[in-house]
This record gives sequence, C-alpha cells and structure tokens, in this order.
Amino acid sequence: MDHIRQTFAQSKRKGRPVLVTFVTAGFPTPEETPDIMLGLQAGGADIIELGLPFTDAMADGTLVQQASMTALKNGVMVHSIALMVQEARSRGLHIPILFSGYYNPILHYGEARLVADCSKAGVDGFLVVDLPAEDAVRFRNLCVGAGCSYIPIIAPCTPDDRVQMLCCMADTFVYLVSRMGVTGMRSELDSELPDLIRRVKKLGGNPRVAVGFGIASRDQFLKITSIADGAIIGSCLLKDLARAPPGKRPQAARQFCLRMRGVKDHYDGSISLGRDATKTSPEQSTPRFRDIPGPYGGQYVPEAMVKCLSDLETSFREAVKDPQFWEEYESFSPYVGRPSGLHKAPRLSAFAGGATIWLKREDLNHTGSHNINNALGQILLARRLGKTNIIAETGAGYHGLATAAVCAKLGMKCTVYMGLHDMQHEAENVFMMRAMGTTVLPVRSGSGSMCDAIDEAFRACIADINKSYYVIGSSVGPHPLPTIVKTFQSVIGKETKAQFREQTGKLPDAVVACVGGGSNALGMFSSFVEDKSVQLVGVECEAETAALSGGSVGVLHGSKTYILQDEGGQTRKPQSLFMGMNYPGVAPELASWKDSGRATFLTATGTQVLERFRRMSELEGIVPALESSHAIWGAMHMAKQLGPGKNVVLCVSGRGDKQVQTVAEELLLLGPEIGWELPGRIHNAQ
Repeated sequence: MDHIRQTFAQSKRKGRPVLVTFVTAGFPTPEETPDIMLGLQAGGADIIELGLPFTDAMADGTLVQQASMTALKNGVMVHSIALMVQEARSRGLHIPILFSGYYNPILHYGEARLVADCSKAGVDGFLVVDLPAEDAVRFRNLCVGAGCSYIPIIAPCTPDDRVQMLCCMADTFVYLVSRMGVTGMRSELDSELPDLIRRVKKLGGNPRVAVGFGIASRDQFLKITSIADGAIIGSCLLKDLARAPPGKRPQAARQFCLRMRGVKDHYDGSISLGRDATKTSPEQSTPRFRDIPGPYGGQYVPEAMVKCLSDLETSFREAVKDPQFWEEYESFSPYVGRPSGLHKAPRLSAFAGGATIWLKREDLNHTGSHNINNALGQILLARRLGKTNIIAETGAGYHGLATAAVCAKLGMKCTVYMGLHDMQHEAENVFMMRAMGTTVLPVRSGSGSMCDAIDEAFRACIADINKSYYVIGSSVGPHPLPTIVKTFQSVIGKETKAQFREQTGKLPDAVVACVGGGSNALGMFSSFVEDKSVQLVGVECEAETAALSGGSVGVLHGSKTYILQDEGGQTRKPQSLFMGMNYPGVAPELASWKDSGRATFLTATGTQVLERFRRMSELEGIVPALESSHAIWGAMHMAKQLGPGKNVVLCVSGRGDKQVQTVAEELLLLGPEIGWELPGRIHNAQ
C-alpha cells in the first residue's frame, strides 16, 4: 500500500493529478496484456487497474462487457492474471497495479490464496465491485496483512454515515463513482460532481479521492482532477485498444495516456517501489444484510445499489405491516383469479400408483402462471416508492406477461428484457406483452437466455435507479429481493394448507414444486417448513443444468447461493428447451434447506418431463407448462414412494398452451421414445 501512497504523494509534489487506467486482463489477447501495461506506464499512467473478466457483471457498460467476453473466450482466469502481472514486473513495470473484479471468481479461487498469489506476483491493491461491507472488513484485513491496499467504492447515493465508514476502511484512496449507472463514456460530466467530491472529502476526513465512470476526454480528466486527487479511465481506453491492430496495441495504450497528459514526448512516471504493510482496521462495525440462516443470501452488489436496496427494504417492511397495503393487494384477487383451486387428480394418481395426487392450480391465474402473485405485489410496492418505470426480465415469458398485465392495469410504463433465444421460442408471449403496451427488448449478449436478461435488467435499473423499479421474477438477487418474492408467492402455500385441511382435516404428506430460480417452490414450501411431517420436494432440470444438484456455492446477481460455475468461477449458463428453468442459480433459502436436509431436490430428464406433460394432458385434460411438468414427474415419483393412503400436493405453476410449438418440435425428436406422436405439425396449422 505504501507504493500507492507514494504515487499520490509524488504526484501532489509535482502538482499533477494521478491518472489511473483500467484495462481488462486478456483483452484483446492475454499475450499482449503485459505489453499494454508497459505501454500505459510509458505514456504516463500512475496506477493500472487490471480487470478480472466476469460473465455477469452488473455495473459494466457495453465496452467493458465486450472486453470481458473476449478475455473469457481467451481463457483468462485469476491465475493467468497473476502470471501477466509477474511477467510485466520482470520486464520493468514499476507503477502500482490494482486487481479489480467481481466477487464470485475471487470466492471460487479463495480469498486468502488470491491475496497471497497476487501480492507475490506484484499486485499492490484490490478493488472488488460487489463485495458487501460485512465481508469487506475480513477481505481488507487479508490485504493489509499482505502489504496491499483495499480500495472501497463510494457512489453518489451512498448515505453520509456509510461514506464515513467506507472512508475509514481506505488506507490509500477511495474510488468515487461519478454518476449513477454503468461504466462507459459520457459527453458531459454531472454538474453535481464537484459538490459530491467535496462532500466525500468533508465526511471522510479529507481522504484521497479518485473519480471513475464516464471520463472520456482530457478536458473531463482535468475538470475532475482540479478537485479530486485522481481519475480512473477505462472505457475509452478499451475502445482505443479494440481499434488498434495486433502489434500496435501497446503503442495505442501509450498514446492514450500521453493524450490524457497533454504531452507529445515520453513521460517518465517512475517511482520507487515500497511495500511495507501497515496493519490497520476500521473502528466502526458494519451491518449484516442476511435474513436467511447460514451463509446464503447477502448483498453482493455495486455500491450504487446499496442505498436503493436499503430504501426498498424499509418500504417493504413498512408495507407488509400496513393493513391498507394488503387490502389493496387483496382487492385484485378477482382480477388475478385467487384463490386458485385445489383438487384431486384421480386418473393421474391411478396411473402413478400409490398416494393420491392433488393439484394446486396456479395455471388458472390470470396470465396463466403463479408469477402474477409476485408481479402484483412488487408493482404496488414500486408505486408506493414513487417509481414510474417498471423493469422486468423473463425466460419462458410468464413473468414478463404477468408484469405487463399488471402495468397495463395500473397504467405504468413497462420494459421487459428477454434473451433473443427465448424470444424465438416464446413468440406468443412476446406478442401478448407488446399488445399490453410493454416494450420487449431482446438481449443478444451471452447465450441469450434468462440469466443474460437478468444481467441487462440490473444494468438498466442501475442506470436509472431513481425512477426505475426492477420487478425480479424469482427469489434470487440481493437482499431483500428473495424475501420480497417469497412473501408475495407465499399465498400459494397458505391457500394450499387451508384448502387441504378444509377438505381432509389434515396436512399432506408431501408438497412438490419445480425449481428454476425457485419462486413457486418457495411460495408452496414456506407454509409447511415448520410441519416436519410434510416432505418438501423440489424438482430441477437434469443434473448438469441444475444449480442445487450440479452446482456449487458461489455469488451470482448479488446473492450467495448454489450456482453453476466453471473452474474459474465464471457462470456456466444452462441451455435446455425449458426456458423458465434456465437459470444457473437458485433461491438462497432453498440452498439453506438443501444443506439442512429440510427439503429434497430431484432432477428430471427432458424425456421424463415430456412424458409427464403427456400424462397430465391425456389423463386430466390439463395442458401444463413444461416447467410444471418437472413437478408432475416429481409428484408421480413421490406417489409411488409414499404408497396408498398418503397425499401429495403438486404445484401446477403454469399452463402450457403458449409452449405447444416447443413441445411439438421436441416430439419430432423424443416422441417415439415416449410412445407419443401427435398427428400433423403445429406450425403447418398456424
């Protein structure tokens, strides 16, 4: 950390600001990264922020996203970045290097191991975009113990007391985000930025402040550093590197820095290397943001989201205690179609053999799924917060359709992000959303699936956080989002429990639901958690695409839970025909129940799912959603296991009339395997 302190001190003596340049490790190629770093030093960069690429970066703009995807395709991981730094050091790089990234690859690699390996390679400090305060103290102590700096991040919306706490954690400087939104160039700086810099300095006891986000020119660099101690520039540098031909990129990096410095000749910004550790720790305690037992949940988000989530939690807690809020929510019951029915499925039960199967008919809700329970509650909450723009994501289209319907009913603007791959398979849902006045935007990044749509929805929300409200579709994301979704979906389990008791005088022996992200499963299970006689059974896709059955503990979209990830801690995104199940993570509370053994999780193959889709359709005259067909397989499995005289309740989370084209296409491949071939082809009859 002394290396960074000396850099700021020397720059102050020379009367020039500190220039921090951001470049993604491995972009454009891993082989060029050490040369690019040397080029930045030769051009006058004082500090290099070296970015670790991540698949699901919530605060990155388009240029940084593209650079990350290129680096990931090039096979860049934590270990390879340490080797890049080591090589650059061996060839004469002497300015400080900051390791910058998102938490999950760091968690996967191991915090202590990361700090030790990177420090040994020559890294001087660490900046973790989405590390919550509760974990930052521990990580900071690891950094300090290795003689490295921990760089806290402050956003324009960070409250005063939190500014003071974060500044207390800073041993060299704080990273001040210049504006709300994601990274990227801007033609003009925010007019309130000077006041923001002065506020941070006043509250934090005059810390060194480096400002990042949106700096695109030398003029902006000079304006910012006339007040701040330094500026961090990344997107426009990445743009120059992308334009430069192979072999010319180190020179492009050098020329970029010279341009920012306003000089034509080589600038020698060398300083002496000092790296003695100073063990300090913040005096203030930090809050915890988990309401789920064990290690799951949390708020692993960019600083720009912390205040918004805090305000949301406060408003949510007030709303659930307010009888008028629930009166308004329940006034929409006729519109939604609640209470949904609960009845026996005699022919399906007879075919399965064993226990009696009961159906909880969420497919009869308006828009055809359980999703409207959550969409209605969150949009009423958004209106209570004064938000005017509703943002949502969708996979199979059911959550998007429910959000679109409620927004139309309440006269609110709605934008839904949907993966391009999913849009092509769910054309009918897309048409209906647009017919209701919703803007449906295709997401072309990544695999074009639900996970990518969530990425884009988070970015859109951050970019307009004062006006926008993100109605997340499942019990995932940072606290308090999983709790909010669970609360509004708990109506499923509450009704089921009351209806079953009314009809039988007892509790069921098992309740079964499909698990993608986990919203309908949490909604069904939550009322039975304390009833130990009731088995809770969730059914995922086949193991290699199922977070609980085939994943490991990690951080995705602001929450610690089970996720699908590769050896480098990058998200491994499933690709199956079941769009609503294509999420690589799961509700953190389900992760907790898996570990405790309170819930059991099974997996179903595509063939098993289609076969159960067939049986429900033929035996009960109900065409279920493909997602619900996972639960049908699980319910029939449990019926056989429990035997006669027992009762299994199945959550039919959605109807399948909007997925018939997908089923028809799959039957061409799998129909003969399950002995089911429908006459004609659906698309010929359209």
